[in-house]
Amino acid sequence: MTTATAADYGWIRSTTSPFRYALESGYILVLVRGVSPARLLALAGAEPTGLCEGIDELIEQHDEDDGLYVLVGACAVPSEEGDWTLALALGRDSWPPGFMEALSAGTRAVSHSSNSGKPIEFFHWYENGELRTHFEWPRVRVGSTPDELNSLICEVGLGLTDEEISRADRKAAVFALAERLTGVRVAAELLTSTEYHVADMPE
Repeated sequence: MTTATAADYGWIRSTTSPFRYALESGYILVLVRGVSPARLLALAGAEPTGLCEGIDELIEQHDEDDGLYVLVGACAVPSEEGDWTLALALGRDSWPPGFMEALSAGTRAVSHSSNSGKPIEFFHWYENGELRTHFEWPRVRVGSTPDELNSLICEVGLGLTDEEISRADRKAAVFALAERLTGVRVAAELLTSTEYHVADMPE
């Protein structure tokens, strides 16, 4: 079982971080167990455009789209918890309606996101098509089991009180929370070296 905390994801704030562009432009990151990259893109209604090597190339393609499309890159990732797919959508802070329910049917899916303006950041945990826990500000949680992750939320360094949350690196903490639920470590090396299946999602 992973023991990830926010400290393990402090690298996302670095000036050389491969995730810095996503933080600045807005993104959604999802991890799902047992669903292939091609199947994930199909469920999102995205149009495949080919393959690319690493997040730098994914960012280049996003810039070339001039904001007409949301670019999604999906790849298979290893985990002790089984076969997982990671998808990163650049320039968007929410999936199409019904996507997460369909994606998580019979499995687990975890997603977090941020917009590119005044930070609006969301975390979602779905199990078997059901929203189990969702929050923006962790003190206010909804879903069928809104309190089930409370101990993990505290362990990763996020906290449940306004004072704790305001002191935390909330973005690094939700990366760690996603790892606790999936077993997948989203390392800088993973983002820069993996091959992505790329697709466009119209706005």
